[in-house]
Amino acid sequence: MTERGPRPPHHSQARGEPLDGAAGAAGGPPATPDRDDAPPPRPPAHWEADIIAADGGTVHLRPICPEDADGLTGLMERSSDQTRYLRFFGPMKRLSDRDLHRFTHVDHTDRVAFVVLLGEQLIAVGRYDRLPGTTDAEIAFLVEDAHQGRGLGSVLLEHLSAAARERGITRFVAEVLAQNARMVRVFLDAGYQASRSYEEGVVHLTFPIAPTESSLAVTYEREQRSESRSIARLLTPSSVAVVGASNDEGKLGYAVLRNLLDHGFNGPVYPVNPGARHVRGVPAYATIDAIPDDVDLAVLAVPADEVAGVVEACRRKRVRGLVVISGGFGESGPAGREAERQLVAAARASGMRVVGPNCLGIVNTDPAIRLDASLAPHVPGRGRVGFFAQSGALGVALLERARTRNIGLSSFVSAGNRADVSGNDLLQYWATDPGTEVVLLHLESFGNPRKFARLARTVARTKPVVAVKSGRHGGLTPGLAGTSVTVPEQSVAALFTSAGVIRVDTVAQLFEVGMLLAHQPLPAGNRVAVVGNSTALGVLVADSVLDQGLALAHEAPVDIGSGGSPEGFRAALQEAVDDDGVDSVVAVFLPPLVRTPPEEYGRALREVSAGSAKPVLATFLSAEGFPPELTVPDAAGMPARGSVPSYSTPERAVIALARVTEYARWRQRPVGTVPDLPDVDEERGRTVVHGALAETPAGRQLTDDEALALLGAYGVPLLGTRVATTAEEAVAAADAVGYPVVLKSTAPWLRHRTDLGGIRLDLPDAAAVRAAFAAIPAGDPVIVQEMAAPGVATVVEVVDDPSFGALVSFGVGGVATELLGDRAYRTLPLTDLDAAELVRAPRAWPLLDGWRGSEPVDVAALEELLLRVARLADDLPEVLGLSLSPVIVGPADPWHGGRSLVVAGGTVRIGPPTARIDPGPRRMRDLY
Repeated sequence: MTERGPRPPHHSQARGEPLDGAAGAAGGPPATPDRDDAPPPRPPAHWEADIIAADGGTVHLRPICPEDADGLTGLMERSSDQTRYLRFFGPMKRLSDRDLHRFTHVDHTDRVAFVVLLGEQLIAVGRYDRLPGTTDAEIAFLVEDAHQGRGLGSVLLEHLSAAARERGITRFVAEVLAQNARMVRVFLDAGYQASRSYEEGVVHLTFPIAPTESSLAVTYEREQRSESRSIARLLTPSSVAVVGASNDEGKLGYAVLRNLLDHGFNGPVYPVNPGARHVRGVPAYATIDAIPDDVDLAVLAVPADEVAGVVEACRRKRVRGLVVISGGFGESGPAGREAERQLVAAARASGMRVVGPNCLGIVNTDPAIRLDASLAPHVPGRGRVGFFAQSGALGVALLERARTRNIGLSSFVSAGNRADVSGNDLLQYWATDPGTEVVLLHLESFGNPRKFARLARTVARTKPVVAVKSGRHGGLTPGLAGTSVTVPEQSVAALFTSAGVIRVDTVAQLFEVGMLLAHQPLPAGNRVAVVGNSTALGVLVADSVLDQGLALAHEAPVDIGSGGSPEGFRAALQEAVDDDGVDSVVAVFLPPLVRTPPEEYGRALREVSAGSAKPVLATFLSAEGFPPELTVPDAAGMPARGSVPSYSTPERAVIALARVTEYARWRQRPVGTVPDLPDVDEERGRTVVHGALAETPAGRQLTDDEALALLGAYGVPLLGTRVATTAEEAVAAADAVGYPVVLKSTAPWLRHRTDLGGIRLDLPDAAAVRAAFAAIPAGDPVIVQEMAAPGVATVVEVVDDPSFGALVSFGVGGVATELLGDRAYRTLPLTDLDAAELVRAPRAWPLLDGWRGSEPVDVAALEELLLRVARLADDLPEVLGLSLSPVIVGPADPWHGGRSLVVAGGTVRIGPPTARIDPGPRRMRDLY
């Protein structure tokens, strides 16, 4: 791609100097005649980023600097005549010293330029120049021929747009030669609403750069493709080098090479060991440079202090990805964390992703690949489950557990210290991997919780995501401290609930839920039939069904008796499957007292399941996994769909079914919408918050007047309220809001304490107001508020998580619910369906729904309040905490035309935003 220089003479409106951008955009403000050799201002640090290109390789993007002059000259020299012509609208061979100085000296405000580097080589550049006196800027790019088609123009456009918005620019303009269709598509396909005009072979484009739903959708789609391809480069190599391969059976390099060879990798394997001519009978090489052929993947099993040199050799060899088995990095302390950071920085700069360090390795069971680049002595066969684990040591046990249960995997990645590749990357890969139908995650931490929530929500709509999260009551392991954030348990629970992630409590449950999802259909509802040959076990299953919130399809389990025949077992199972009142079937089978072989009962169970559109699961002879009697084998002998999962106890079977049933309900639920809300004045609310922050940049609690103004801007239904400093002012305020009234102390330690006299209720007249004013201690001003009609007290809050963002919480008021922590949480943004679920989620929900004959409250009003509070938190990330308490809600049709819901009190705390709300341009996770 190219950039444009001065137009040919017939373009009299040309603006002078060329710009240095990608294929075809051009123009620019008048040149500055005098050179300014003063050092340019420093750009913001967050403008620098590692990027994954469209082909899955990595590059580095940063603002241009004067030292890039040689790199820019080299880029011009390597660009073809066609590329230079499309960029500069003429046969420009090289940049003049004047142009070179102008391009590399920018103010990072009105003139901004980014360069893209692969290693130390500058391969692309993009820039914008503000048109004087406007909020418009011209944009242009130049991408080296060898790197065109990698999506670098789109990446530069995203980052330049974000930088321009920070600098007050609202529109980009670009001029592109009509024959430069690729560059035109970069602009038109970005999701912005571009207007076009055509004159004398030049396409003139103008488009606003504010993010839109369309532009964000394009960004996310491109992010998914590039990140998925970057993982595919790791999991589908055509050749593998094992650096540190050894003939010593006690060395890591021996185990990795053995597994690669024994698993039958479909490609050449190159041992690298300077002290051996052969390793396990395979010719070895002294260095990776000495390998005569290309190497896609390098597995590093060398001491930590040798890794940096190996990474440099891999750069020279143009290796596409690294799996670093070696330990001694982040888990070893500060020096190790710095070495880990340098390792990843060097790899990314050279186009490589990194799994690890301190990891177990990676596995791809695809028959066309057959990759086992791991330390695991045994791996499961081919299946439909993708599995991600952070812990290397635990990964061995997890793989063995899957193998003994005969659970097949499509692919497996152990991330170790997760310095680069993380669970988010694997979600992107598995989202579109046709060989993966179920995703299992063992998580110890989150690197980017907001991104995880977005990705998991998308994946879970088509493929179940099951997660076990360790560390709920402790800190991070040392190896993850530098690349992870601690997320409170309430945030984790809200994240999983909102995203449709099936959360389990144990590793055993992870596989028990996974094998049901991978081999049986999802249930249409929660009605469970129980069929077995033991009355006692049938009753236990029925109890478990009810304990897990499921429903029994029949009054009692179907019992064929301990002497029942296989034909009787089959008939009972078939009747349950055919019953329209049944959604799932749990079969319980113990060894019969008669001498009929158990295999015949297993065959009956398997054959009924194979023809069923409803899930069937079993406790069959207390076997775990897929015993041969219940397995429908695929071509490789692994359990195919229709195989019946067996659990060691009925309770474990029902727990797995309950999790799957809840997930099926979530998937059946419409996505919901974020509704437009009347009477929301975002600008007025923003003025309140920004005005307070201007006075106190570090943040503070809003005053009562400020809080009332902010809540009023979002249509929160507040009780009539006044502030009074004297008894007479209190009486005047009461006359204004109308009797009866409430007086509240403004002292923080008193304002919610009726027991200490900080609140005086139901004051009917002026005399009562005077007496109450005199009785309230502390001598602070008081709040005079109209008395709310009878109703149920509830609490609505916004809780800010520094690493995740805002959560909206809801609960019924009262000491008992506060003591029991009966609060429900949801993440932003909140849809209408989220709000409906949030109101009904607390255990105290029956108090709002007509408990013991009381009249149900106006639930719709509560849902609308939650939506308004969520909108406020989403619009204003500076709101770090908000509490509305009490929120009094009564019947939907209150007497005398009153309001069914009012907010009697509220506090708001503001400060600098702690979590980035705008997703910003595409970038890899920052190197801590």
